[in-house]
Amino acid sequence: MPRLIHDRITWLTYAQLGVWGFFLYGFGPVVPLLRDEQGTSAAVASLHSTSVALGALIGGYLFPLLTRRFDRGPVLWCSLAGIAVGAIGLTTLRPLPATLAAVVVAATFGTMVVCGVNTVLADHHRSAAPAAISEANAACAGLGVLAPLVIGLAVSAGIGWRPALAVEVALIALVALAAVTFRVRLPQAASAAAAAETGSRRLPRAYWLAWALMSVTGSIEICLSLWGADVLRTHAGLSRGAASAALAAIVGGMFLGRLVGGRIALRVAPVPLLLGALSVSLLGFTLFWAFPVGWIAVAGLMIMGLGNAMHYPLGISIALAAAKGQADRAAGYSSYAMAVGSGIAPVVLGWVADGVGPHLAFLLLPVFIAVSALLALRLGRILRPRVSATPPPTPAPV
Repeated sequence: MPRLIHDRITWLTYAQLGVWGFFLYGFGPVVPLLRDEQGTSAAVASLHSTSVALGALIGGYLFPLLTRRFDRGPVLWCSLAGIAVGAIGLTTLRPLPATLAAVVVAATFGTMVVCGVNTVLADHHRSAAPAAISEANAACAGLGVLAPLVIGLAVSAGIGWRPALAVEVALIALVALAAVTFRVRLPQAASAAAAAETGSRRLPRAYWLAWALMSVTGSIEICLSLWGADVLRTHAGLSRGAASAALAAIVGGMFLGRLVGGRIALRVAPVPLLLGALSVSLLGFTLFWAFPVGWIAVAGLMIMGLGNAMHYPLGISIALAAAKGQADRAAGYSSYAMAVGSGIAPVVLGWVADGVGPHLAFLLLPVFIAVSALLALRLGRILRPRVSATPPPTPAPV
């Protein structure tokens, strides 16, 4: 069984991904509040999600190019500074074009942080990479769970969401200070010559199936993040502040799911574990959608978070393992999958919600879960022959 060692490099990457999680999971509850401030429709407000998608495309394109030129460490630290710039822009600017631009900046650099952390952990932990990536995303959700709570409390207290989201800048400064204090340096990637050689190879079919899987599961998460509060307000009867704060339930579920899932990933193959996670997501969605009672809906969100927790860590782990020797390139391309999910699904859901209401529009989510399960089954069939074709170990001589 693989063993996961928690050294200083591991803890630093967890913290780097965690501060991005605070912004990402705080951004979701902010979108309905921005819609109210700017007087736009749900479809127009969902353009902020499209800005995340645009930033993901830009970040995914730039990441492999920049890491070949400057290596992963400098790229990661510059990306964290870029997130701070985007957060400052979003919390100080008010017109719709300005907030959209600020989100593009934050998402561009946030995507490069995600790519950098995933590739560092994949190279650093090898066979234990799925567990390490799961725990890193647990750190992301762990800090992320605080954001909806802080924003909901700030809105309820009458000071607005902007000061709460501005905490992101202080968190980034703290991570940088900790790295300097404890003298932690991120390991270098493969040489430029090796990267150029592997970059000319085609990525295998298993990688592209994992890519498609991440785009669909990403659609589930972003739709919940952006429009889950609206369903809680219109169907479960929660106030604006309470609905924003209640989204912490799904992030809390993801935090717990990734902590536990990281341990399970050391013992269970990725595809069966992913199918189990999708089943838990479907159960949570049923409770969230079917019952117009606040506490039951919030409990459904937490259960859905437990299932959603392992969608991305398992998807990216499979993708990086399938792209042997091309980790930076594969990680960059994987951000395109997330861009497809965050750029299309929430806009479609917002457009449907403008016509039939957010509650009925959310029936798109079980469709996404079903498609994800079909992709996972197909991926399992492709990967299984590789496992069965592996020759058994030669017995040691007596």
